[in-house]
Amino acid sequence: MLNRIASSFLIILTVATFSCKDAPTLPENEIDAEKDQPPNERFGELFEQVQLEKVFPDGKTFVDCTPKFTTKRIMGNYEADKGSPDFNLKEFVLANFETPIKYASGFEADTSKSVVEHINTLWPILTREPDNENAGSLISLPNSYIVPGGRFGEIYYWDSYFTMLGLQAAGKTDMIENMVKNFAYIIDKVGFIPNGNRTYFLTRSQPPFFARMVQLLAEQKGDQVYIDFLPQLTKEYEYWMSGADAISESQPTSKKVVRLADGKTLNRYWDTGDFPRAESYKEDVETIAESDRPAKVVYSDLRAACESGWDFSSRWFKDPQQLSTIHTTDIIPVDLNALMYNLEMVLAKAHELKKDETTANSFKEIAAVRKATLLKYCWSEELGYFMDYDFKAQQHTEIPSLAGMYPLTFKMATPEQAAKSAKVINDKFLKTGGVVSTLTDNGQQWDYPNGWAPLQWMTIEGLRNYKSDDLANTIKERWVRLNNRVYKKTGKLVEKYNVVDMTLEAGGGEYPVQDGFGWTNGVLLKLISEE
Repeated sequence: MLNRIASSFLIILTVATFSCKDAPTLPENEIDAEKDQPPNERFGELFEQVQLEKVFPDGKTFVDCTPKFTTKRIMGNYEADKGSPDFNLKEFVLANFETPIKYASGFEADTSKSVVEHINTLWPILTREPDNENAGSLISLPNSYIVPGGRFGEIYYWDSYFTMLGLQAAGKTDMIENMVKNFAYIIDKVGFIPNGNRTYFLTRSQPPFFARMVQLLAEQKGDQVYIDFLPQLTKEYEYWMSGADAISESQPTSKKVVRLADGKTLNRYWDTGDFPRAESYKEDVETIAESDRPAKVVYSDLRAACESGWDFSSRWFKDPQQLSTIHTTDIIPVDLNALMYNLEMVLAKAHELKKDETTANSFKEIAAVRKATLLKYCWSEELGYFMDYDFKAQQHTEIPSLAGMYPLTFKMATPEQAAKSAKVINDKFLKTGGVVSTLTDNGQQWDYPNGWAPLQWMTIEGLRNYKSDDLANTIKERWVRLNNRVYKKTGKLVEKYNVVDMTLEAGGGEYPVQDGFGWTNGVLLKLISEE
């Protein structure tokens, strides 16, 4: 069950929820007191049986369904019917729930059109209008927004920034503003931006790209944007730094904050839950069966990896080949702390624009300390690359990844470090279709041989910041060519790509490769628009 922190979020969550367009609403005289609870709490044994028996191939399907009746009524029906010899669980679910829409999955592309025309045709198909009250797990938002597509019929936090890059290229500033306002709205409602706008995501966030979104909108509408969203930027920062006052030499961790050996602090990914994810319940239970560690510890590490967006990757494993060895909460991620540095610098700029020099200078000093601390703990002179840091073992992890390019993206690296990093990218990560996420071949979706649009963009941007333009352009050209090739062959832009063998699809993960696809569309359109 959710712990007290997550429960408090549910108490203050007053927004209505629903899971698909045109789903039935409950009669006015039927009030569902449990509708703001996540599905695992609402439906208890029914939820558990549906997930463990894989009534749907994808565990996310059931938690995104919309109940046709109140929770009390459905559970009453279940208790009455489950003992019957002819009881059929799937038939019961379909009689009591509406299944979710899969955005763009049925869309038929005209491959005689260019990929740019295809993306611009997809924008309205991937658009979700302001949400109406309903009884499902979706947290309603006041403005329209773009969803990734496929199984992802809600907004996702870090995905949205990369989708916005394409919206910028398409001249759709109004939609960018709508999405930033939605994130500001949910920060005000629950105190942070969840993984996605679902009740079962209220235990975690995702990489903190909100400041980056504000910067993007300010490029289009001017510096007043920084002042307008300063209250939400502040709340975002307070969320990620919550617990900083509780850490000490004897208690070096609290929530997402870690005290290092020299007394400095950096951040980690951390989820308030220590139980199976609602959307991947069966998978998590099976992972626990393979582990010899306490279940709550493993659940926490699985969930923390989901907050990172890299679910799953050898970045988080002690044994690169074994998911059951995941230990995310022991790791200082280089990408997270680069994003936090950017957030601190954006807060400094916003206060500067408000003529509050004292607070602006304070954030600049905090950011400078974070930068120095990241360079101290995450730079590997031996590898010539930025690495994640295992603060329990007090050493770098053994998995180089594209997360190591984030300090270049945010101009934290020295010129010498940037030059060495570029060489590592060229010599080890560069492949036929772009750059590979890690060098570990283990079947996980955020590992070799897969490439992902957000990591291509962050790598390209980081290289450009330090004048490695030729390498940046090589990555861009290979990625654009691969995206175009798959589009012409299949009529689809997909979530991830095999960048090593362009004749094969990407693989790994807990679900099939998804088409749509928000951040692929966004990054590709942005790259093409530069030409």
